[in-house]
Amino acid sequence: MARPRVVVLDYGSGNVHSAAKAVEAAGAVVELTADRERVMSADGLLVPGVGAFRAVMDALRAVRGDELIDRRLAGGRPVLGICVGQQVLFERGDERGEVTEGLGQWPGTVSALDAPTVPHMGWNTVDAPAGSVLFDGLHDERFYFVHSYAAHEWTLDPHPAIPAPMVTWAEHGERFIAAVENGPLSSTQFHPEKSGRAGLQLLANWLGTL
Repeated sequence: MARPRVVVLDYGSGNVHSAAKAVEAAGAVVELTADRERVMSADGLLVPGVGAFRAVMDALRAVRGDELIDRRLAGGRPVLGICVGQQVLFERGDERGEVTEGLGQWPGTVSALDAPTVPHMGWNTVDAPAGSVLFDGLHDERFYFVHSYAAHEWTLDPHPAIPAPMVTWAEHGERFIAAVENGPLSSTQFHPEKSGRAGLQLLANWLGTL
């Protein structure tokens, strides 16, 4: 069976190389590029993200990544966002009162964690729903988080003709969204590429859907 071809979107985010190595170790043929044709033809697109919401959005728009993501999803082509790559999928980010428009795939605002210690840095458990594909076989595992902001609510109205998205939660001072599975669009707030065996298995689970 041929290995799936995954493009890791190369738009200047700091963890593109580690993400690419992890996806390759999980079983994919990986290409690091922002070339439109390569992005659109890939079996899967991984969108990493490190740093500030606004900086990531500016960098994505500079390579027309926002348009590429939207076009892939419109055609039912799988996309996986990681860390700030998850955050920018929401409508907006609010960082210290500076509001930035996101990709708007999901309603809601990404804002600061209300926790005794910020950033949330280190290993944490997650609460995945029954039937999750990403977390198949991983319900007792811990994953590695590094973030100060998160989406705190899931407000997408269900559509009667479409399966309801599966939302995974974690807690650090308060509950926040740790992962989403929504048709061809998936995301994690944590870093699978920094989460050891569990992270590789999660990536392999995603590759199995391509």
